Amino acid sequence: MRIALEVLILFVSVALIVIVLSQEGKETGLGSLSGTTDTYWSRNKGRSKEGMLVKWTTLLTVLLLVLSLLLSSKFMA
Repeated sequence: MRIALEVLILFVSVALIVIVLSQEGKETGLGSLSGTTDTYWSRNKGRSKEGMLVKWTTLLTVLLLVLSLLLSSKFMA
């Protein structure tokens, strides 16, 4: 069971690295202070490719945290 969790953590970690590197940078700069960054793409961000990557990043991060806590718990020792 321990080896299976370690392999699963490895796969989740690699997937998380790939997804984070696939995301675009946040280059709004000082333009966001004036409020001019509200565009069609920013309002529909959840349905775009970038929104999907953000959701997968969150999901994989939570999964990695849970798997790491499970692996380090005394239950698995």
